[in-house]
Amino acid sequence: MSDSIRHECGVALVRLLKPLSYYQEKYGTPLWGFFKLFLLMEKQHNRGQDGAGVACVKLGMPAGEPFMFRERNIKTNPLDRIFKALLQQYEAQVADGTIHPEFTETVKRNFDFGAELYLGHLRYGTSGGYSLSACHPYFRRSPWPTRNLMLAGNFNMTNTMELNASLIAMGQHPIFATDTQAVLEKIGFFLDEEHEDIFRLLRTRGLPGPEITRRISEELDIARVVTRASKGLDGGYTLAGLIGNGDAFVMRDPSGIRPCHYFQNDEVVAVASERAPLMTVFDLEAPAVHEVPPGHVVVVKKSGTVTSTAFMEPLPRASCSFERIYFSRGNDLDIYRERKALGACLTDQVLAAIDRDLENTVIGFIPNTAEVAYYGLMEALRLRRRDEVKAAILGAARQGTLDEARLDDLILRNWPRAEKIVSKDVKIRTFIGQEKWRNELASHVYDVFYGSVKPADNLVMIDDSIVRGTTLRRSIIRILSRLRPKKIIIVSTAPQIRYPDCYGIDMSELAKFIAFEATVALLKERGQGGLLEEVYGLCGEALGSREPCTVNHVRRIYEPFTPAEISAKIVERVYPHNLEWQGPVQIIYQTIENLHAAVPHHTGDWYFTGKYPTPGGYRVVNQAYVNYYEKHEGRSY
Repeated sequence: MSDSIRHECGVALVRLLKPLSYYQEKYGTPLWGFFKLFLLMEKQHNRGQDGAGVACVKLGMPAGEPFMFRERNIKTNPLDRIFKALLQQYEAQVADGTIHPEFTETVKRNFDFGAELYLGHLRYGTSGGYSLSACHPYFRRSPWPTRNLMLAGNFNMTNTMELNASLIAMGQHPIFATDTQAVLEKIGFFLDEEHEDIFRLLRTRGLPGPEITRRISEELDIARVVTRASKGLDGGYTLAGLIGNGDAFVMRDPSGIRPCHYFQNDEVVAVASERAPLMTVFDLEAPAVHEVPPGHVVVVKKSGTVTSTAFMEPLPRASCSFERIYFSRGNDLDIYRERKALGACLTDQVLAAIDRDLENTVIGFIPNTAEVAYYGLMEALRLRRRDEVKAAILGAARQGTLDEARLDDLILRNWPRAEKIVSKDVKIRTFIGQEKWRNELASHVYDVFYGSVKPADNLVMIDDSIVRGTTLRRSIIRILSRLRPKKIIIVSTAPQIRYPDCYGIDMSELAKFIAFEATVALLKERGQGGLLEEVYGLCGEALGSREPCTVNHVRRIYEPFTPAEISAKIVERVYPHNLEWQGPVQIIYQTIENLHAAVPHHTGDWYFTGKYPTPGGYRVVNQAYVNYYEKHEGRSY
């Protein structure tokens, strides 16, 4: 994705099922779980660099001693900073004799993160700004262990205002901050009710205080709390929580929009946003890692029992396809195959664009996240050429015209050519204040390999997606033109991004999408600008209705044009001004049909098709258009 956007966060949870002494004896450290949390987070650092947070719960701590801890950081390399600081604390305590690792009770008593239950979060900011207060996990405190709640998630809610209104209706005084705060308070409200119901019942039986505390912890039904709290939630979410008594849970939205995986054995239960980190960190085969089912909550009780319970009826599956195209790490075995398939599906379009002249075409990729798709395209092109050569050889043999010269011509001619085209330099510090010069510096992030392309060559570059077109306009086309190819062809493994997302990806402003910008330009050029006002009226009516939005009126904007017409207009919009090289540029997008063929199990494609999985999505897209038409900037949810 050459255009940088903010997107999904990452979560990790580790619950040790044995005493700390077990891990000291078997693995040589009582911090085995602590290190596993760090590795799970490090293997998901692609999911967030705006901040990091970790939290823990110590089981069975005596009254009067702290049992929950949290650390957060929003500075550069936040994850490294957190773990480095905590390890320095631990090592200093070992050095001064406060902690003796072989006596794990000293670790648990004195080291803040000498615990059995851990939660970690990596943040990409999509709401709430970038201050420390917006960094997960969020913490709701109480002197009662079973009313303490820490919450972290990979999510966006489309109806935060409604959630806050429901809190007010309950009698609360919520602070209108982020959707995380609203969800924290809603779960916390029902956690309080669950606690109070059990407490009152046990108190009537005359049980002593410590026994009441123990019984509340045992009888606390986290699945029931989640079920009651989830009513009214609209969005895509994976939410992970820790309760002060040592219970933990992870819940996933009923459409399965956001990813979540877990595994368990007799030593540990672990949760992560992605499957591959669990496989790597715990040395697992794929079947050992399970997907949290949509609409389910996986609960780990203090006792170590693990249950998976439906808290909401599952909706039609709409797992985010962008996870497979770009966001998730490509070392997952299924994602690797899917990204290769995305590249292979572009074969016919690429061959048509170069008039099947592979001999005079060089193929590369930009940025690095498009590399796997590039391998898929190259493999498909080679297989296609191999079949052509095989058929030609067999035909010539049947006709008796196959000789050495003919064989050499068939075997050696017109094969796909791969070259190293670009490299990304270390990040250039754009410290200059004026935007003009910041853009100038940013345009030099990539460098080209001079001599890799001849003047007679087509240059095909694979990109994973094109969102805003900004990097194409400011940087990529300009630097590729230095190679003086005959033609530049940019190939996106994703279809045209036409509609906002509201389930975890920060792309909610229509005016910033190059496909929308190009389509509006086409409407105005062809005298169809009245459609813009008509759609504005329809969106306003939908938003003013008391009924939930179920129609995406913005789709009408695109109906008059084919994808090829929009792509051609996009080229005009991103072609740099005052470019010395004046060769043709073509942009090719993946088709929706081929996307579904390559990624069959992740059908969430609303940013491409405008078909949203929840009513909140339809409200957001209509609101985004109203914001555009009224020239209001900012998020539409």
